[in-house]
Amino acid sequence: MGLELYLDLLSQPCRAVYIFAKKNGIPFELRPVELLKGQHHSDAFAQVNPLKKVPALKDGDFTLAESVAILLYLSRKYEVPDHWYPQDLQARARVDEYLAWQHTALRSSCTRAMWQKMMFPVFLGEQVPPETLASTLAELDRCLQLLEDKFLKDQDFVAGPHISVADLMAITELMHPVSAGCQVFKSRPKLAAWRQRVEAEVGKDLFQEAHAAVMKVKDLPPADPAIKEKLKPSVQGLLQ
Repeated sequence: MGLELYLDLLSQPCRAVYIFAKKNGIPFELRPVELLKGQHHSDAFAQVNPLKKVPALKDGDFTLAESVAILLYLSRKYEVPDHWYPQDLQARARVDEYLAWQHTALRSSCTRAMWQKMMFPVFLGEQVPPETLASTLAELDRCLQLLEDKFLKDQDFVAGPHISVADLMAITELMHPVSAGCQVFKSRPKLAAWRQRVEAEVGKDLFQEAHAAVMKVKDLPPADPAIKEKLKPSVQGLLQ
């Protein structure tokens, strides 16, 4: 059995892995895992990833969890172009710096913004206190400012003059609140120009393909009671 990727393109890091593999011509079997149906909690999926999270990778007898680890594994195994994860020590360190930061900063605020603005009220039928949403959107704005000031600066891409896995992780995160109607790029011309460069490097068709599902999530019908009960324990933390 060849390379298998367990993905749900509603997930930001899954989209980053999917774009990276497709863009670099890495052959893989797509194994869909539907998060909104709770399939990541199944016993079958737990055999692949006991953490019960996507993305996950299976390469023969080898299994791997966590999006950053998967991206770096693929970049090394398939010897992709150097700009994705540079050999130069300091250039690579800049990519690593962003990847280390984004987990508890941009990713957290983007996920909470999407769920609080759209998924809780529309999909789960739960009202979010206005002050909770306001606090989340303020934190998202703070993270966007840090993304511009600390990482992007006056460069073309997050970690330097060329696109890297850092840009894929960043853009897929930002499309989460965008899908919920947040005007992430409207008053940020520097960030908007960066998005256009990333899309051009990835290719507009692939970018749209990867984001088609999340951009339609606002049209989902309300979850049935069984799905609500299955999902609630794992998403309640997103109301904080």
